[in-house]
Amino acid sequence: MTVLVKESIKEAKTVAEAMKLAYEELGEYGDEVKTEVLVEPSKGFLGFGSRLAKVRVYIENEVEEVKEENLLSKEDAAVQYIKDVLTAMGAENFSVNASKEGENLNIALEGEDLGFVIGRRGETIDAIQYLTGLVVNRIDGDYLRVTIDSGNFREKREKTLEGLARRLAKTVVKTGRSITLEPMNPYERRIIHSTVSTIEGATSSSIGEEPNRKVVISSTNPRKPQSRDNRGGKRNYNRDGKGGERRNSGDKPFRKGGNRGGKKNFERKDRAPINNEVDTTPVTDVLPKNAESTPLYGKIEL
Repeated sequence: MTVLVKESIKEAKTVAEAMKLAYEELGEYGDEVKTEVLVEPSKGFLGFGSRLAKVRVYIENEVEEVKEENLLSKEDAAVQYIKDVLTAMGAENFSVNASKEGENLNIALEGEDLGFVIGRRGETIDAIQYLTGLVVNRIDGDYLRVTIDSGNFREKREKTLEGLARRLAKTVVKTGRSITLEPMNPYERRIIHSTVSTIEGATSSSIGEEPNRKVVISSTNPRKPQSRDNRGGKRNYNRDGKGGERRNSGDKPFRKGGNRGGKKNFERKDRAPINNEVDTTPVTDVLPKNAESTPLYGKIEL
């Protein structure tokens, strides 16, 4: 048993005045209150050696002794800390339940309008989880890994990350190019690594420092970059049909079938149509002198 003492010590010219002041400060009256005169008042001689009265008024209470180790367990400390944080954030009508499984301390939050506790992509609930872990592991005992969940957010987030990891891993295998994800906490990085390991031809690693550590998904058989001079295996041909670059000689390509029926067209050298004027000159005037006796389909010598 431990004795707890509550007391008041006062001074005055008389013992009665000192008692009155002590009782008023103590605020307690009755048989349980004990008094003690510490110094008797004295007037002295010719004003020298005078002293005030000094009294002590007190109450003694016996209380049971409590061991410090049993004040708060790790589970209770985690629950109390989270309640204090959520209350300070403005949360109302919620509950915090903790369950210990080996080295894991799982904490479930239940209540309405707790979406703000999760935050953008779980950043807020991850911060609360981290701080709760620090509080819990300051208490003597084995190390506990704290996980806080609200509205099955962790399960939904895990499925989202697994789908993302599979999709990106297949893309990497197909293209041969690595993909770097946004920064993630260790819990989310473990989900990405675990999922990528199930995709053949893909591998993953982490780069950077906390809290900006990222996951890089790569192909186990990356493709070599193609040459800019011969992409897609296509070749350029010149007019002679030989491989190489096309010559820019300015010559117009031969148009097949441009002179159908073997007929020859002759133009007047001395006069050309102007402004879409119709040329009514007889054909015989523009033919060569010997053209009139030349058959329409004559022999062409090469």
